[in-house]
Amino acid sequence: MDFITEPMEIERRSMEIIAPHLSELHLDEAETKVYSRIIHAAGDVEYAPLIRIHPDAIRAAQEAFRSGRNIYTDVEMVRTGINKQKLSAFGGEVKCLIADENVAEMAKAEGITRSMAAMRTFGRELDGSIVAIGNAPTALFEVLRMAEEEGICPAVVVGIPVGFVGAADSKALLAQNGRIPYITVEGTKGGSPIAAAAVNAMLYML
Repeated sequence: MDFITEPMEIERRSMEIIAPHLSELHLDEAETKVYSRIIHAAGDVEYAPLIRIHPDAIRAAQEAFRSGRNIYTDVEMVRTGINKQKLSAFGGEVKCLIADENVAEMAKAEGITRSMAAMRTFGRELDGSIVAIGNAPTALFEVLRMAEEEGICPAVVVGIPVGFVGAADSKALLAQNGRIPYITVEGTKGGSPIAAAAVNAMLYML
């Protein structure tokens, strides 16, 4: 059985297969790269019409990267998937508090999810930074609440939680927020690898 073994050739061929599914979406070069990375990570071209990128999202994220801002994630799977070596070249780190004991105690005491408690704990650190959410709709709802009620404004929110309870609603609210640039995927699709892929796509363009 013949198959491709060279990593760069596998990626090149993958992008060739993805390209026709983007041809009618009128994307610029940067958007095309983000769309392609998301679809490649998902292995699913049905993502193409569902991806939404705010006009300022890529520029704002890259400015934040260059300024050494951190990335804050909802779960370890997102943190693990982001290219931390590339980010550290600009002085930034990827942070996640989902396993923090104090966060767990807060979540239990307040009757909320750990991911919500983690975002509350990050607090003002989120201002001007990048938030990447790939698992928990409650984390995304919390970031949007903090923006509305506390004036906390990330540079960009990559909000792509997955699932059947709250995911679609949280992403719709993100797209309607009118304040924070975002990258998201409509509906129930998403997940940690998808959120990480969107972040990496923007990092790799620097």
